[in-house]
Amino acid sequence: MTYNPKTHHRRSIRLKGYDYAQAGLYFITLCCHQRRYLFGKITHGKLLLNKYGQIAQEEWLHTQVIRDNIRLHEFIIMPNHMHGIVEITFSKSKNIDQPYIASYGSPSQTIGAIIRGYKGATTKKIKILSAEKGKKDRDKGEDSREGKGELQFAPTDAPTIPIKPEGKVWQRDYYEHIIRDERAYQNISNYIRTNPTRWKEDKFFRND
Repeated sequence: MTYNPKTHHRRSIRLKGYDYAQAGLYFITLCCHQRRYLFGKITHGKLLLNKYGQIAQEEWLHTQVIRDNIRLHEFIIMPNHMHGIVEITFSKSKNIDQPYIASYGSPSQTIGAIIRGYKGATTKKIKILSAEKGKKDRDKGEDSREGKGELQFAPTDAPTIPIKPEGKVWQRDYYEHIIRDERAYQNISNYIRTNPTRWKEDKFFRND
C-alpha cells in the first residue's frame, strides 16, 4: 500500500464517558520523545523522511490492514511528530445495540489501543534498524554511540540518530480531537496537508 495524500498538551482533553470505540472521526497527534527530530527534515517547505520516518509512515498505513473497522484519512509524518485522521467505521461492541466500554483498560479497537499498537510496532522496527546500522558502523570502526553524531543511511536520506535499546521513540501520551462536522474535517485535513509549509511556525518546531 502506498501513501496518497489526496485520500488519505502532554495530556489530551478527553470527554468523560465518551466511548472511543464507537464509529466516528478522530484527529490524532503523536510526538516523538522529547520532541527529537527522529523522522527526517523539512527543506524549503518540503518533507524528506529518513528510514525511521518511512517506518512510521508504513506502519500507520498498515493500521487499516490489520484492523477491519479502521479507515485512514489525511495524515503526515513530520520530523518530530505525526498527525492523522482516523475513522472508526463501525463499533466492535459485544452487544450490537450497546457500545462496549471496558471496566479495566481499552477494548481492542479503541483509539487508545490503535495508538498503542502503532507506537509499539514503530518502536520495535526503529530499534532493530538502529541496532543493525550501529553494528555495521562498529564493524567499520565508526563510533555510533548516541550523541556522537548522525547516522547516514543513504545520500538521499535525511540523517538519523541512534536509538538505544532502552531508549524511547514516542512521547508517552497523545493528543486527540473528535471531529464533529464537515467544516472541522476540511479545516483539519487542510492543516495536515500544509503542515510542512508552516514548519517554522509550528508549535513542535525546535530551532536547536
